[in-house]
Amino acid sequence: MRDQDTVVDDTVVDAFEGFVKETGPGLKHALMAALGADMGMEAASEALAYGWEHWTRVGVMENPGGYLYRVGLNWGRRRSRSQRPKVGFPRVSSEMPWVEPSLPEALSGLSERQRTAVVLVHGAGWSHAEVAMLMGLTRGAVHKHVERALVKLRGSLEVDREN
Repeated sequence: MRDQDTVVDDTVVDAFEGFVKETGPGLKHALMAALGADMGMEAASEALAYGWEHWTRVGVMENPGGYLYRVGLNWGRRRSRSQRPKVGFPRVSSEMPWVEPSLPEALSGLSERQRTAVVLVHGAGWSHAEVAMLMGLTRGAVHKHVERALVKLRGSLEVDREN
């Protein structure tokens, strides 16, 4: 006889797998933008593990992706609270000639919200509404974060907007 506590309904598994397939990549991108590449990947894994453990509660939320973004963000912040490392991004290699070599350094100079918003909008192609839902902000706030981030990036990269 199987223990009822360890039996997971196939519909629950299917629902979670569908959620991960649809939302997982965006969650990973958002947390990597907010926390840096390594910490962001770990935070996304922790958030998805938490989501699986609590799927009966998380799965019925209005915005489970946004909730798990917060779970991952909080996990990453707690983890790095003692050392406060600078957010780091992978070095640009010769295999990525379309990426400005000084972009990772310029991105690390943005605030967490600006960096997350601009990476999701301009790097991952998300709409302001999608970013707002994930980050728990209004579309107007996302627009302002992106706008301010682009001004800072242009200044850091010495890019003239007219060109």
